[in-house]
Amino acid sequence: MAEAALIQGRYQLLEVIGRGGMGEVWRARDEALGRRVAVKCLKPLTPQQDQSLTQVMRERFRREARVAASLQHRGVTVVHDFGEHEGVLYLVMELLEGDNLSQLMARQEDPRRALQVAEVEEIADQVAAALAYTHEQGIVHRDLKPANIMRLADGTVKLCDFGIARLGHDVGFTQKLTGSGIAMGTPHYMSPEQIGGTEVDHRSDLYSLGCVLYEIATGAPPFDLEDAWAVLVGHRDTPPAPPSSKRAELPGYLEKIILDLLAKDPEARPGDARELTQRIRAGRATTAALTGPPVVTRRAPAEQRGPVGPGTEFGQPPLYQAPGLPSWTQGMTTGPKATGAGLLRTTPPEPTSGLTTSWTSPTGVRPAVPDRPGTPSAPHPTPSHTAVGRPTGPGAAHPAPPGTDGVPPPARTGSGHPHGPTGSTGRQPVRGTGHLPAATDLVAVLASRHEAGMSLSRLGRWAEAGEVHRAVAAERSRLLGPDHPDTLASRYEAAFSLSRTGRPGAALAEYGRVAAGRARVLGPDHPDTLAALQETAFELGQVGRHAEAHEVYTAVLAARERITGIDDPDTLRCRHNLAFNLSRLGRLEESCRMAYEVAAARARVLGAQHPDTLVTQYEVAYVLGLIGRWAEALEIYRTVASARGRVLGPDHPDTLAARYEIGISLGRLGRSAEALELYRGLIDDRTRAHGADDAETLRARHGLGVNLGRLGRWEEAVAEAREVAGVRARVLGADHPDTLVSRREVAVALGWLGRWPDALPEYRAVAAARARSLGPGHPDTLAALNDEAHCLEQLGRSPEAVELYRRVAALRKQHASGGS
Repeated sequence: MAEAALIQGRYQLLEVIGRGGMGEVWRARDEALGRRVAVKCLKPLTPQQDQSLTQVMRERFRREARVAASLQHRGVTVVHDFGEHEGVLYLVMELLEGDNLSQLMARQEDPRRALQVAEVEEIADQVAAALAYTHEQGIVHRDLKPANIMRLADGTVKLCDFGIARLGHDVGFTQKLTGSGIAMGTPHYMSPEQIGGTEVDHRSDLYSLGCVLYEIATGAPPFDLEDAWAVLVGHRDTPPAPPSSKRAELPGYLEKIILDLLAKDPEARPGDARELTQRIRAGRATTAALTGPPVVTRRAPAEQRGPVGPGTEFGQPPLYQAPGLPSWTQGMTTGPKATGAGLLRTTPPEPTSGLTTSWTSPTGVRPAVPDRPGTPSAPHPTPSHTAVGRPTGPGAAHPAPPGTDGVPPPARTGSGHPHGPTGSTGRQPVRGTGHLPAATDLVAVLASRHEAGMSLSRLGRWAEAGEVHRAVAAERSRLLGPDHPDTLASRYEAAFSLSRTGRPGAALAEYGRVAAGRARVLGPDHPDTLAALQETAFELGQVGRHAEAHEVYTAVLAARERITGIDDPDTLRCRHNLAFNLSRLGRLEESCRMAYEVAAARARVLGAQHPDTLVTQYEVAYVLGLIGRWAEALEIYRTVASARGRVLGPDHPDTLAARYEIGISLGRLGRSAEALELYRGLIDDRTRAHGADDAETLRARHGLGVNLGRLGRWEEAVAEAREVAGVRARVLGADHPDTLVSRREVAVALGWLGRWPDALPEYRAVAAARARSLGPGHPDTLAALNDEAHCLEQLGRSPEAVELYRRVAALRKQHASGGS
């Protein structure tokens, strides 16, 4: 073929593998990372096209990109990158080898085109598991159909094309999009609530899955009609024929599941996809026990099928008007079902769709020429809370080290640009050379790879980002020199990735080298040098070297105040970090006073409800709690929670984090009944927003258990603590600090119930695990040994208790003197 087009100087388009009414999918090569990918492009509209339609299509595509990029699950297509190139919006995804279910059915020798029962069961199981994950993220697919479900060569089943997915909490935005007259969904697989225009939630996807399973099990969708009106009315008003009436050998449990999924009333369907998965697996186990192992149809070799990109069918131009149904159904065709004629569109639509058909010619797309190649386009995302006891507000970049007292880390640091302005090469990439004959070409390639690492960071894929940045740093060092600003920019990002993957020691060493290099090249007071020094201080705190961190923060703060002034946002960020570090040094009054000053300055400079102002107020409240001024802390936490609810939304992690701290304060003030009610509501909201197994949901449940104990409800407390400990062990690991905190709570509750023989193994397990993970002299390990000794006392085993107390005292003395 002719010379391939290049998107953003990085993605080389090789051949079209799918085309529809809204765009194309290309097989492509990622030149930066050397891998094959699928690139999905939205076709540009003609100048004559209605501009409101143009905007809706663009918003829908951007929405797809944001939603799909947030999903990380074996059963969901991986999204690598997205953006816009010369007016063309594009989405970069993994290149899949396999068939979608439409293609899979077309290959069947059975005239009905139905799949074997074992295949139907396996597909149902995997799709249900993938939906359980996406629904727990608050995402509804809304267009589940055979063409959007792929089975790969290794048997993995993946959901594709979240092009009209919606976030569960973003109803208003979705309604804006769906009010345009563009049909949402494919008629053969639409739920009654979609047809009626009523509220749609995860159960709509379950209905669509029922339609898909009905079709692959019987060879035809539940309402196999060619007239769109008749199909829609069938979904809305007509009970489907039992699948066994079309295929008698279907297992009874599978038919029951399919018919339950196709219930007109969402309340009559399975409650959620997790429940559906359990039912499928139970039914499969029973069937296997009765019939023996399943036999799966032999599939065509992958080389005979070729690579397939996700979402190869974008839809058809509207041609049919359905009277008497909601206005958005006007112009709807029945669309292609998995079987029968028109299985897949392989030619461009007619010009009536308003889309051009010549835009993908080799001269139609040119390499991008960014002003500053390699410069990150957005700051690093920062998590909203940390491990070990206490969530924090925005800007808390890393989890607290194991066994800390739960003080939240400071806001992320950096220069005016979060990554420093040296992340660019300052050179223009060479256009379309296709080879690397000169060093200037390699500079441009490395800039592209740096940006690839930044893309991985924005998606939260820190380990992969770190590998890319380390490789780019090595190449830049060889080509440009070890102290070149671009080399140091890559090393800075590599250090950030090390920190985000829980390696503060390695990050500290790397930041130190970057800071030294920037001081030599840019000067000791350059903003990028100060940014690297501030990150160095942060990592010193992470490894417990708070006195050294204090010295570095103090020096950076003096330089920032001298250069940019006392009210500069980066100066205030440094003062915030210094106030936090003072609390870790036990200088609580100084910490509280400085945090008050920073909060007041941020309110004046940024506004009273700016997230940075609120995170400093949050820090003030936390230090007040350490001092024992819980009533004052409670009032500030309530102010922060209320402001965050207005600014960020009631379900934002930072809003929920402030509510958690309100519960802590209430408990410390002896108002456990109020704390209990607060935690119950918080658990419900955390579960809905982030899932039952989320670390913060479990932290709220832990708080609930603690307050049950404070109210003397010890049987309930021990049951709650056991359950939380079990989930934490499964999700976080048996030796994770949070898991051990829950196991200790089990032991405490058992002790209050007088069940000291049961409590002793729990205390011993906690002490042994902390010694393994934290070291024998760590304060948390010593506290656990003291707990064990106290339990031995209660059991009348005083000699053993005394010996253990002596051992603890010796370890504490040794640790204090700096011994190992």
